[in-house]
Amino acid sequence: MPYSFDRSPTARGRFFLMALFGAIIVLLLASCTGSGRISERPRSPQVGSLGAPSSKKLPSAGQVPAGETPKVALLLPMTGKYAKLGTAMRQAAELALFEIAGKGFVLTPIDTSGTPEGATQAAKKVRVSGAHLVLGPLLSGSVKAVKAELEGTGINIVAFSTDASVAGDGVFLLGFHVKPQIDRIVAYAVAQKLTRIALLAPEGPYGEAVLEAFKEAAKTNNVAVAGSVLYPSESAEMGKTLRIFTEYNIRAGKLNRAIAKTRGRTDAAARRARAKAKRTIRVKPPTWDAVIIADGGARLLLAASLLAFYDVDPDKVQYLGTGQWDDRIVSAEPNLKGAWFVAPPPGARAKFEEKFDSQFKMPPPRIATLAYDAVALAAVLARAEGGANFGFEALTAANGFVGIDGIFRFREDGLSERGLAVLEVAEGEFRMIGNAPSTFVVASE
Repeated sequence: MPYSFDRSPTARGRFFLMALFGAIIVLLLASCTGSGRISERPRSPQVGSLGAPSSKKLPSAGQVPAGETPKVALLLPMTGKYAKLGTAMRQAAELALFEIAGKGFVLTPIDTSGTPEGATQAAKKVRVSGAHLVLGPLLSGSVKAVKAELEGTGINIVAFSTDASVAGDGVFLLGFHVKPQIDRIVAYAVAQKLTRIALLAPEGPYGEAVLEAFKEAAKTNNVAVAGSVLYPSESAEMGKTLRIFTEYNIRAGKLNRAIAKTRGRTDAAARRARAKAKRTIRVKPPTWDAVIIADGGARLLLAASLLAFYDVDPDKVQYLGTGQWDDRIVSAEPNLKGAWFVAPPPGARAKFEEKFDSQFKMPPPRIATLAYDAVALAAVLARAEGGANFGFEALTAANGFVGIDGIFRFREDGLSERGLAVLEVAEGEFRMIGNAPSTFVVASE
């Protein structure tokens, strides 16, 4: 049974954006917002339901008539395989509700169970609920199911998926997409005079999207694609693939030949000869200036270790990464020290993480910020003059919005653009070496 957080109407005439731990955070750039005032102190929500569908006809898709309470549905996997992640995202959404939303705003979480079938059932509840906007769901298959179920309703969907294929036709993706990340890191590398770049990425749809984005970015920035490979997930096969990719047998040919002369021998002279060869014969470096490792977690750490094992020296070859590197474990990996990667600017998120940890007694998952920013976005659009406006033009405002993860805006095709920073992996921390833009360039006639 879905439940709602309900804030009754307010008549205050202007708004200011609430400080999150003393910092102005969300949605400063939204040119489409109207007036209203964000409550300075959170008020306890009322528990209820979205209620019956409105009998009023909307003036246009996403436009809520003046005086009618804006209703937003939050679709997340709160049971099933992804329950822990979905619950944390719901908690982040609740923080945004109390810190950003004014009165006259209803947010109803609905469980998708993390499956397309569950998402379809959740979307059916949305259809009969009177919701004006959907936030979520999380997974690509669930987004497809919700999109199909809500077709023709005029209800826009701000989803958390990174699968570009589900965007458009009323679906706007707030997730961190591949192409802007690759564009940013390649452009930054070129500005640092790195012009021969290779790519490592995992097999599968994500890796294929990375490879396509890399080819486009290389062409745009006049960069030589020095090599690329999609590696399997199995450790042994991954090792074989990277050995071939790094051309280790060719680069270490002289060393291998010297060692081969003592093969099968265990005497002291043979051991000394092998030690001398390893000490005096240098393995040639790869032909690349830099290599992008488009992966995260344990596979990223394994890839970095394998590159080091095959004598790809990070002091001679610049390691580059995507937003998947935005993880504390990366800062502890010695093979990645000095590497560069792209991610949203970390300042506001650090404050969010501190507040989340204090409130819920655990650190938030990385993508919890998406749920916070989505609710904050909806809360600001709910204050538009003449009634809440969750329509196409409001969501695609050229000036964009500012959230915990920096500036973002939706394109007409439903994909999002973000202002990304460049970070360097230091000892136990990340240092920002390339600032994220604070505004978008807006075309003028």
